[in-house]
Amino acid sequence: MAKGYLCLETGEVFEGDWVGEKKEVTGEVIFNTSMTGFEELLTDPSHKGQILTFTYPLIGNGGIYHKDQPIHAEAVVVGELCASPSHYQTDVQIEEMLHQSGVPALVNIDTRSLAKTIRKHGIVTGQLTSNPSGVAISEEKPDSLAFVQDVTVERNKTYGNGLFHVVLVDFGYKKAIIDKLLEHNLRVTIVPFNTSFDTIKLLSPDGILISNGPGNPAEMASVLPMVRAVCQAYPVLGLGLGHQLIAQAFGAKIKKMRAGHRGGNYPVKNLENGKVYITAQNHGYEVLEKSLNKEELTVHYRNVNDRSVEGLKHVYLPIETVQFQPEAQPGPQDTAYIFHSFYQQLEAKGDAYVKV
Repeated sequence: MAKGYLCLETGEVFEGDWVGEKKEVTGEVIFNTSMTGFEELLTDPSHKGQILTFTYPLIGNGGIYHKDQPIHAEAVVVGELCASPSHYQTDVQIEEMLHQSGVPALVNIDTRSLAKTIRKHGIVTGQLTSNPSGVAISEEKPDSLAFVQDVTVERNKTYGNGLFHVVLVDFGYKKAIIDKLLEHNLRVTIVPFNTSFDTIKLLSPDGILISNGPGNPAEMASVLPMVRAVCQAYPVLGLGLGHQLIAQAFGAKIKKMRAGHRGGNYPVKNLENGKVYITAQNHGYEVLEKSLNKEELTVHYRNVNDRSVEGLKHVYLPIETVQFQPEAQPGPQDTAYIFHSFYQQLEAKGDAYVKV
């Protein structure tokens, strides 16, 4: 294998072996501490624009089961990549999937040292290159809405035939979210992120789900009028980026975190019942609690480790948001009940609104 280098804007250079597509890429370098679920992480649209580092030392030993799903990260960095996966459902090896998706990767990297470097500096941009001399990382900010445009559906898609109809506004949804909704016997229509409120209204939804996705939520002001409009008309559940967009639609501010929350074991406390749940998370931004209008939004979930806001509820409208991943597969299922709570809001939808 040819040598490759991850050059950070802070000056550090990590040498490894190049696999996958032979192209140079630049992106925010992030790390995920999950011990399982490498396939789900590789195919998560939230990683668009990022260089994904796995801190777990061996990746790929279970193979890939769904070879038709693309890798969304700009590049992948691992310690050891298994070339001979062992599982009866294996469709393809990760290296083949990298080529199919046009994504480069570095292997045999000291990912522990890289993760410590990211923790030290916080937000770090890096470049994968075959020639580390003279690397110049552009200071131009990436276009967050362009990331979303790359991962959203091109046209409406409908699944299921349930009693209630949910419109999922797609900023980069994960298939597991659809699976959870279908488990509750719902009909789901996925629409592109830039669909207007009037168009959504014509679909006659009973509720709205605003999905996870990539990019900086503070750069997505153009979608906030639609987000606020659906919140004032239907029961709404916001996941990940959806949580941040709903908070902004009601006047809150967003802050970039130092290293983000990315892993499968983050403790989150429900402030209503005092219970602590273990959650999977994958985000680099947080809602600033002091910016919340307490007459509209209240903190419902809080991170036990750093006390950051992990979920919100509207004071009088059926709106709930969570920063974590209640649909995590694989991962902790402690908070899967959130989808049932959303279903109950759909059942009671007529109580809160004058019909639009």
